[in-house]
Amino acid sequence: MKIALVYDAVYPWVKGGAEKRIYELGKRLFAKGHEVHLFGIKWWEGSDVIEYEGMFLHGVCKARELYVEGRRSIAVALIFSLRLFTHLRREKFDLIDVSVFPYFSCFTVKLVSVLNKSLVVYTWHEVWGEYWYEYMGKAGFFGILIEKAVSKISGNNIAVSKWTKKRLEALGVPEGKITVIPNGIDLKEISKIEAEVGNPSAGLEGKLYDVIFAGRLIKDKNIDFLLRAVSVLKVNRPDIICCIVGDGPEKSGLIELSNNMGISTNIEFVGFQDYSSLIGKMKASKVFVLPSSREGFGMVVIEAFACGVPVVTVKEKYNAAQGLVEDGVDGFVVSLEEREIAEAVGKILEGNQCCKNMSKAAFQKSKDYDWNEALLKLEQYL
Repeated sequence: MKIALVYDAVYPWVKGGAEKRIYELGKRLFAKGHEVHLFGIKWWEGSDVIEYEGMFLHGVCKARELYVEGRRSIAVALIFSLRLFTHLRREKFDLIDVSVFPYFSCFTVKLVSVLNKSLVVYTWHEVWGEYWYEYMGKAGFFGILIEKAVSKISGNNIAVSKWTKKRLEALGVPEGKITVIPNGIDLKEISKIEAEVGNPSAGLEGKLYDVIFAGRLIKDKNIDFLLRAVSVLKVNRPDIICCIVGDGPEKSGLIELSNNMGISTNIEFVGFQDYSSLIGKMKASKVFVLPSSREGFGMVVIEAFACGVPVVTVKEKYNAAQGLVEDGVDGFVVSLEEREIAEAVGKILEGNQCCKNMSKAAFQKSKDYDWNEALLKLEQYL
């Protein structure tokens, strides 16, 4: 099959769950003999169309800042969707798979599919619903309308989790038009990566970091709650070390907050890391904390599990990651409150046997998720 994948952010130039999913499935579809084209913003230097990992990457428009004042830029989403038409229209594809967010490109893809007589699949990484009001205030009304409109034109839908599927059904999409194909991990690749320098022979106590977070440094991730939790934990653990992996518009404010709370020596902001470095840091950590208000899946949770690291996440209405964690078994699910986060982390750090048991359970669960299984489900669906 000749397949087009559409999403403005492209891995590895932009790192996130949706980008990683498209990259992993795209290169595996190529390996199975399909011709794969990815249409996104041109994040790379040189030609507008390049070959990468067997896929053809099409730069639809020049690179721009995706976030403005901590929010996804509406202007960039509009520019991408308008420029997409010409690029996508040039070639006939058997299938076009468009990632729904940030929405506008879905209408472009629908038009091209009608003109070129191509089949379309809409991949939903998350469904916002009422969250639009939290994100944009009263203007969130328009976000709800656009999301609803996309749900009406999408005859074939893939949801990345059962959580997202339920929210899609709440939008009025019939259950029979939704197929769940979850995100995955490369267990073989992860198993080959060594933990970052620490003292492996010392077991749990030889870990380099007590706590780790990985993701974009944006408001929805609530990293400020994690920093406050570290401040609480520092009272009894003055040498606690928390590693913050990622970058984003909140970074300077978070650094300032850590300075104001007197925990700057306990926090390491290491920026975005390549995949090997990220996994190496996870393996060198005791607890992974994801205090996010909004996750369509939470791929970092599965990656942490594959590293044998328990996860603490939060009970937030739009956080699908809580559905991956079994409370008290492979981590904890707590309220978005610094003392509750600190208490959960403390239980894991203080109970050596508790941590070992959770680590085993986490690793065992990670075996349920594999990109090759996701690929098999995708091919069967297509």
